[in-house]
Amino acid sequence: MFDHISEPAFTALVGLFGGIILGLAARMGRFCTLGAIEDLFYGENTLRLRMWGLAIGVSIVGTFGLAAVGLLDLQQTLYLSRQWNPLESIVGGLVFGYGMALAGNCGYGALARVGGGDLRSLMIVLVMGVSAYVTLGGPLSALRVWIFGDTVEATRSNSLADFLAQQSGVSPETAGITVGIAILIITLAHRPLRRSYSHMFWGAAAGVAILSGWAGTQWVASNGFDATRVVSHTFSAPIGETILYAMTSSGNSISFGTGSVIGVVVGALLGSMIKGHFRWEACEDPRELRRQMFGAVLMGIGAVVAVGCSVGQGLSAFSVLAYSAPLTLVFIGIGAAIGLRQLILGYAPSV
Repeated sequence: MFDHISEPAFTALVGLFGGIILGLAARMGRFCTLGAIEDLFYGENTLRLRMWGLAIGVSIVGTFGLAAVGLLDLQQTLYLSRQWNPLESIVGGLVFGYGMALAGNCGYGALARVGGGDLRSLMIVLVMGVSAYVTLGGPLSALRVWIFGDTVEATRSNSLADFLAQQSGVSPETAGITVGIAILIITLAHRPLRRSYSHMFWGAAAGVAILSGWAGTQWVASNGFDATRVVSHTFSAPIGETILYAMTSSGNSISFGTGSVIGVVVGALLGSMIKGHFRWEACEDPRELRRQMFGAVLMGIGAVVAVGCSVGQGLSAFSVLAYSAPLTLVFIGIGAAIGLRQLILGYAPSV
């Protein structure tokens, strides 16, 4: 196959495929991180939060199913191959969640809104992508490393599945699949969710998108000649990577992350056209745009510190049952709750 298409191009197509699914889920199924948190705290509605539970359950069962049949080496995945630092999850999650509330969307949600014609979200995406790269390898990288330490290879398992396997005597794959099934049972116990076929379908589809990333990049890593990382969807550094590729494509390789970012926009555009929701929007209030840009800066910083955004940690890392996932997701929720409360009470920061 690689005689006809390069390995980077193939991984980008894998990312594009899953990204389109995620973009459609956002526009057709209203799959949204901040929206789920808002519904929980202020709408007293857990339906969209349970969509996340369904996506997590499907992704866990599928991911460990892939591992069980030899199609995925879990220890090669991004979140299990590096040493976990709990402080990164706490601080990064809080900063990201607070920034998400100020910006009015996470990176994934902003990309989906760009696909619907929202020019404000385009600004959020650009600022977040640059901020992420400034933190990852730019002027703030030295400060990040000084505070949290440099990235090191994992010396012990960072997966809850391995811990449960040691305690129970079953294989990690069996333990992981069992956890995933338990999450699905708890999630589907909610009758309103079972009655909403759209929410169930798009929640499950988001989980499948994560699986496609793991399966596709693992196949390339196992069958190709380049050193391909086994990754799935996240929307922090890949946004900066996409901006960089747009400016330097003649001397730079396309990647899974680039395909993923473009895929979300394409999928959201398709979903918006199907639903008849596409329309150009701009920000008429400079103060609102200023707040959103500040939130985007915080999201870029927080996501790099936490090694993933709400999708990267909330779905991709959760699918391999990395210890970082639930802790980061909880603190993203706490940060978002603080930011939303601040906005609702009228104490938005003057930036």
